[in-house]
Amino acid sequence: MQGGRSHSLSKITALICIVLGFVLAGGGGWLAVLGGSVFYVVCGLGLMGTGLLLWAQRREALWLYAVVAAGTLVWSVAEAGFDFWALAPRGDVVLPLGLWLLLPFVSGALRPVSFWNRTPLAAVILAGVGLYGYALTQDPQDVAGVLPRAQAVYAGMQLPGDAAAVPAQDWPAYGRTQAGDRYSPLNQITTGNVDRLKVAWTFRTHDLHGPDDPAETTDEATPIKIGNTLYVCSPHQIVFALDAATGRQIWRFDPKLVVNPTFQHLTCRGVSYAATPALVAEAAAGEPATATPTAVPAACAERIFLPTNDGRLVALDAKTGLTCPAFGNKGVVDLTDGMPMRTLGFYEPTSPPVVTGRLVIISGAVTDNYSTHEPSGVTRAYDLYSGKLVWAFDPGNPDPNELPSETHQYTPNSPNSWIVSSYDAKLGLIYIPTGVATPDIWGGKRTDIQERYASGILALDANTGHKVWFYQTVHHDLWDMDVPAQPSLIDFRQEDGTVVPALYAPAKTGNIFVLDRRNGQLLVPAPEQAVPQGAAVGDHVSPTQPFSQLTFRPKNNLTDRDMWGATMLDQLVCRIMFKKLRYEGPFTPPSVQGTLVFPGNLGMFEWGGLAVDPVRQVAFANPIAIPFVSRLVPRPTENQVVPPNTHDPAAAGGENGLQPQYGTPFGVELNPFLSPLGIPCKQPGWGYVAGVDLKTNSIIWQHRNGTTRDSSPLPFGFKVGIPSLGGPIITAGGVAFLTSTADYYIRAYDVTTGKVLWEDRLPAGGQSTPMTYEANGRQYVVTVDGGHDSFGTKEGDYIVAYALPEATH
Repeated sequence: MQGGRSHSLSKITALICIVLGFVLAGGGGWLAVLGGSVFYVVCGLGLMGTGLLLWAQRREALWLYAVVAAGTLVWSVAEAGFDFWALAPRGDVVLPLGLWLLLPFVSGALRPVSFWNRTPLAAVILAGVGLYGYALTQDPQDVAGVLPRAQAVYAGMQLPGDAAAVPAQDWPAYGRTQAGDRYSPLNQITTGNVDRLKVAWTFRTHDLHGPDDPAETTDEATPIKIGNTLYVCSPHQIVFALDAATGRQIWRFDPKLVVNPTFQHLTCRGVSYAATPALVAEAAAGEPATATPTAVPAACAERIFLPTNDGRLVALDAKTGLTCPAFGNKGVVDLTDGMPMRTLGFYEPTSPPVVTGRLVIISGAVTDNYSTHEPSGVTRAYDLYSGKLVWAFDPGNPDPNELPSETHQYTPNSPNSWIVSSYDAKLGLIYIPTGVATPDIWGGKRTDIQERYASGILALDANTGHKVWFYQTVHHDLWDMDVPAQPSLIDFRQEDGTVVPALYAPAKTGNIFVLDRRNGQLLVPAPEQAVPQGAAVGDHVSPTQPFSQLTFRPKNNLTDRDMWGATMLDQLVCRIMFKKLRYEGPFTPPSVQGTLVFPGNLGMFEWGGLAVDPVRQVAFANPIAIPFVSRLVPRPTENQVVPPNTHDPAAAGGENGLQPQYGTPFGVELNPFLSPLGIPCKQPGWGYVAGVDLKTNSIIWQHRNGTTRDSSPLPFGFKVGIPSLGGPIITAGGVAFLTSTADYYIRAYDVTTGKVLWEDRLPAGGQSTPMTYEANGRQYVVTVDGGHDSFGTKEGDYIVAYALPEATH
């Protein structure tokens, strides 16, 4: 009986080895022909030989398999070093199968068999266990270091970005200040007590994905806090005013958003706040409002400005949530006025505007990759009180400051700016991160004027809208490598007492461009370097691109050995897929063949940006590393015309998949570079946290961040380093906070070393940037957790506030 069972298992195992070996040898042969590793051929032949010997019940099967397993270990270390997660798919079939072969009820049928016949394979398996165990203790990708500790604050220090000092207890703008620093001077929560944080209150918005919503419905909001009130918007741009200490709703405003599935986005990143001190005082005293440049009722002395995805800018009374009737048309400005097309969903302001002493300045997103005739990416300034248009900057117009009239509309497809801008009140400049004239992935029809202010940082006089300077981070952008995040402004005081006003602009490429914000001159060199050539038919490629010396971009180009999988089999498939794509490093042009884009379309930096401590002069970042594939799809000549001013329902919604690019010779298919199992083909890590010394402009530490807890079919949280969408904040307590990862956690980090000090499970995906404030003497940390459809995280409608237990703070 025992011998018969052993015989059957041996035959079944032999068949498994033969089939597995045939697949590896066949796929490996294909890879070798493409110029990749020949190991899979050798391994496959060894497995087939093992299977044949097993079928013949020969003890040499164990010896041959010992050679296969030993060769696999040597090859694995040669390719991946001692990075456990890179080693895992190389051995997770071979080693378990070897262990199976050692079992008496499998190998017992071999003739002759003895303990000594099993010894070589057992020794190899034991060495493999030791090797993998050692690799678990190593992380070659980890960079350990210590950031500078707190410095003495120089007398009279004032943060750039706001006309007056921001109260320490408040968070009155998207980045707390309009300098985009995401820094709070609060220090009640410290590295020593952050592990005692508990949920203080939770608020539910009840705003969830509806039947008419687009595929990319997201909750990316960062609340703002002024006085005792928290203001936050939800995906359908419903605004909630909450009591900052309790989370109790004070008022709610619903703009009755008009939306349909053809929208590319449905999201709200936040709202903006403005106040006129004189009017605030009058309102508090119950006195009539005094005259201002535009007469304003005292009831709207404090205002909340809400951008809506259907193209409106709404002014609300911060105290009541009612619209301000003197602003625009009963509290609303129609942002489609003057546009070359006004079709619903083509123009979507998703980020809060900049507010100056007299203006509200707003930009907006346009639908990517739809056609060559879309709304303008114009930036406009409106009177803070009346809503009257004061100036415009239309990047695609020869005269960018030309206002619309009966004979003039804004220029179609002017480069747009979809994220928050920064503002320096002292210099009177607004810094606008710009994108590219859509369609993004083929630019053969773009004019020189359309590209003049594309993919860079545009500095305008905030009062007039006139250009002061422009710095381009990508020339003739064919990769959607726009500047995706609010720039961070910081002042450096040199040893001789002079102050250098700097701007840090994180780019999708992984570069951080450091500029003098007075004139746009580089403070950190970004020399032009040659990049791959050979654009698609009818297009061209810039011969060089700027590469900042402060960068997170990969040090080396990817090779097939950087491909990954859950097993050796899907890793082999990824290696074949990689070799079939065009890839010559960063800025490889899009192609009909299919181009690997790395850093990918999500970029190494996204809209979360940096968190900057202006006192210690350090920054906290969360770069990501996910390749994409860009494949141009030729279009018949007769189908290159621009469609009517309507969305094609079959081609709208979301930014992945097939995009039409009407008006060009090509559509484009954009997708993350994933294995057949739906996991990234590039080996982890895919997401990190990092600390930057801004005095030396160097990366001091970098660690993998996040686990597979919510993205793996197995209920385990492996710390491989996963992507994040959202940004960090940093506090004077030496603690940074970040949600945004594909697992549902809020984490607190020691800014000095990057060590995780505390984490808590979130009720849904936290693809947003948190914030912190003080109310009634207690410091709170608040996160919006609503999920992100295209990122694949769980939907929710939660706003969660954390604080120390009242007896301990």
